[in-house]
Amino acid sequence: MAGGAAKSSRVAIVGASSLRGKELKLVLENRNFPAGEIVLLDEPILAGTLTEAGGEPTFIRALDEDSFERAGFAFFAGSAQDAERNWRPAQRSGAQVIDMTGAIAASGNAVTWIPALESVLPRRAATGIEPGKPAPYSSPPPGTIITSALAAGLQRFSPVRIVVMLFPPVSERDQAGVDELESQTTNLLSFKPIEQTIFDAQVAFNLLAGYGEECKPALKDLRAAIARDVASYLAGRASVPAIQLIQAPVFYGYAFAAYAEFGSAQKPEQLEGAFRNLGIKVAARDDPAPNNVSVAGESEIQIARIEADRSIANGVWIWGAVDNLRLAATNAVQIAEELFEEPAAYN
Repeated sequence: MAGGAAKSSRVAIVGASSLRGKELKLVLENRNFPAGEIVLLDEPILAGTLTEAGGEPTFIRALDEDSFERAGFAFFAGSAQDAERNWRPAQRSGAQVIDMTGAIAASGNAVTWIPALESVLPRRAATGIEPGKPAPYSSPPPGTIITSALAAGLQRFSPVRIVVMLFPPVSERDQAGVDELESQTTNLLSFKPIEQTIFDAQVAFNLLAGYGEECKPALKDLRAAIARDVASYLAGRASVPAIQLIQAPVFYGYAFAAYAEFGSAQKPEQLEGAFRNLGIKVAARDDPAPNNVSVAGESEIQIARIEADRSIANGVWIWGAVDNLRLAATNAVQIAEELFEEPAAYN
């Protein structure tokens, strides 16, 4: 499908009622993505929900076999199951598929792409794509984007090791995670029993290195998925960091801490310059370090001034935060923007 064909096409958002879907719609509108119509799709139980798109009232439509008719782009922002079931019909209809769930990449049928890192980690060519059909692209989750960006920014300095500690918010588990943290917080302050439907553990006022046994996917599985996706995306082009995942008792905003060690001393100012070149915002010298609150509504990864380790001569520490929903949505829209400008087919 040529870029010109998409200019008069619709944009379909599958999972429009999810936190990712809502943020995606907002980013498409804020960035003035050239779509004639934004079609909001979700499970039949949510069909008929009144919302708005492009400043006009609209309804969420039930997802069915005709949902992708005349769609130029199909974003999958809801459940992995919806993506698995519907990406091929969307592709057959001629829509350019952009998956935010990770389901298509996990099956080996999508190309992972982070446009902000294109200058140092260009997108890989699609393989195994049906002739005449647009290649599906995977827009990875915040943990993968953050870790890949750190590795990309440091790669020209030949780090000996990189360790990344990620602190995801409960909104990574969509609205149900937000509701459970809110309920737990309220009940704990009222000395009442807490709900543990989503995490099977106390998240409120707590840090978790693992969820309860009944929680699926387990935190260790989420960490393994990020590690797998980062290794696949970097694919020998940059050092693969060690990754740890700790569930934070926060609603929104993805914080992280990273340690990097080099064979020789590196000036923090040079490291910061490399990150700025990738669109990462580095705090001014007298500014406070970014945090979950300060990054709300911002699309870029933000980091504090890089600090040398006091005990290891060639080690440095990096602290940062990002609006998790805005980062994920912005990356997906950037993929669409790049594809929209391509004169040839999207594969």
